[in-house]
Amino acid sequence: MTTTQTDRTTVDVVETDHRVGALRVALRTFVANKLAVGSLVILILIILFCFLGPLVYHTNQTSAQLLLENQPPSPQHILGTSPAGRDELGRLMLGGQSTIELGLAVGLLASTFGLIWGTVSGFVGGFVDSVMMRIVDALLSIPFLFFVILLASIVRPTLWLIILVISGVSWLSTARLVRGETLSLKTRDYVIAAAGFGTPRWRLIARHIVPNVLGVLVVNGTLKVADAILTFAALGYLGLSIPPPATNWGEILAGGVNNIFDGYWWQLWPAAVLIVLTVLAVNVLGDALRDVVEARLSQR
Repeated sequence: MTTTQTDRTTVDVVETDHRVGALRVALRTFVANKLAVGSLVILILIILFCFLGPLVYHTNQTSAQLLLENQPPSPQHILGTSPAGRDELGRLMLGGQSTIELGLAVGLLASTFGLIWGTVSGFVGGFVDSVMMRIVDALLSIPFLFFVILLASIVRPTLWLIILVISGVSWLSTARLVRGETLSLKTRDYVIAAAGFGTPRWRLIARHIVPNVLGVLVVNGTLKVADAILTFAALGYLGLSIPPPATNWGEILAGGVNNIFDGYWWQLWPAAVLIVLTVLAVNVLGDALRDVVEARLSQR
């Protein structure tokens, strides 16, 4: 083995050990946050309830059964029935699937596009930055609810259409946040030194800008998940969500509010509790993941 090959092997071993050490630090940081661990457990249980629950608890959610409408909890229907006679526990599982899928999809899409837009805008600067930010400002000036109502009157709402609509609004604030971080990072000494050595722009962004933005982006992304879940619930409450027999927690909540004075508590409180628990768990996890990312970056 030549000296060059030996040096490369040594560097690879050192980098591998460094990555393992950083992962251990990140894991210890996360486990030390008991509230975050509890939130992760709650979130996992909610996901299992929504996606594995229907495999164990079989219900008919496709057709109305008016003879069973508004029945209280019983051994046959653990959480009672809806105004259409559908099993309420089964509806919570079905509604949770679309709610969680939408939240995760919006968080991913908004964070990814916002990261790309904000990084390019902040790093390139000048005329390009001005044009890109004016586009963001113009889109932010459009009232979201007005846009959704207009869209719902033109096309039939679907889950993916709602995901794209909410993502189309959510990435704007992410882009502005990432741009601000990029403007700060590109003036750091190590970035200026790397640029002075002729490092390509794309490598500067990938190596020095994006990793240092991840902490802020992860927290913002989890907030986007929570905001998307709340927005989806609000749209369902307003009747602008996916058409039946599909449902979501917001639509279930709206039905419960309409019947709140009739004493049908099982149509309101379970959905409300699931929304609150999911949003709180996601927010706490986001705060914990920020600490994890910062602890890992400190080991670089």
